[in-house]
Amino acid sequence: MATKQPYRFKTITEYCRLANFPKPAHPLISIIDMSAVEPLADYEPISLVADFYIISLKRDFKTKVHYGQQLYDFDEGVLSFMAPNQVFSVEVTAGAERKQAGWMLLLHPDFLWNTPLATKIKQYEYFSYAVHEALHLSDQEEQKVTMVVQHIEQEYRGNMDRFSQDVIIAQLDVLLTYSERFYHRQFLTRRVANHQLLQRLETVLAAYFTSEALPTIGLPTVQYVADQLNVSPNYLSGLLQVLTGQSTQQHIHDKLIEKAKAQLSTTNLSVSEIAYALGFEHAQSFSRLFKTKTSLSPLEFRQSFN
Repeated sequence: MATKQPYRFKTITEYCRLANFPKPAHPLISIIDMSAVEPLADYEPISLVADFYIISLKRDFKTKVHYGQQLYDFDEGVLSFMAPNQVFSVEVTAGAERKQAGWMLLLHPDFLWNTPLATKIKQYEYFSYAVHEALHLSDQEEQKVTMVVQHIEQEYRGNMDRFSQDVIIAQLDVLLTYSERFYHRQFLTRRVANHQLLQRLETVLAAYFTSEALPTIGLPTVQYVADQLNVSPNYLSGLLQVLTGQSTQQHIHDKLIEKAKAQLSTTNLSVSEIAYALGFEHAQSFSRLFKTKTSLSPLEFRQSFN
């Protein structure tokens, strides 16, 4: 049975027409007040792909959205980020009472053309297709981002002049920077979930380093570790940087050095044999990494036990 192709929207106007949103006042940027939107009739879940960014803060919105590895459930207020050209599916809850609130910002990349934000927006990890979790805001954080969005709306609905785009771009930059700050706060405050992820990371690395994979495949890649944890590489490294001050690659190297120290101190294997067993083609590469991490060469470390 053929897979049904997702609906594709090249313009914000097309999207607003299907979703029953008011006609946008600007073709490349629009802010929708969700409390003023008429509810959609119940329909079968559909898949959509848009050629523009969608940033939304919704509360009590009786619709579930699947995006990458996430399920957004808007019974609670969450801030969600969707990048252009990525598929998401929408499912309206049948017969649900709809008292929705919040807002949705639709931003076409053409609005950012030839500005620094056109490049910068692509560097924010929360737009990643494989981001692990949505952004939950405190009341104060929600007020801050909503105020910025209101300023953007006032600007593009007013009498546009040659300064208007610069003002809106500056406000968008503030909105995205606030979002980056709040994601880092979420990393720190969701300690239980984050520490569980750290424990799973240790389990994944321990299993890999005790398997036969090292001499045959080599060191685990950041992508491999992230896949095992069902998160994106950027999300994992961002979380580890906040919680431990080290990247995923540094954690992999630390585990490698632990294993190397054990072999140097408890076996008579040569440095070359240990290097090969740890997945290195050249002993010099192993020795260089070991010295960088410990300030000692492998032989100097071994001699310290004699």
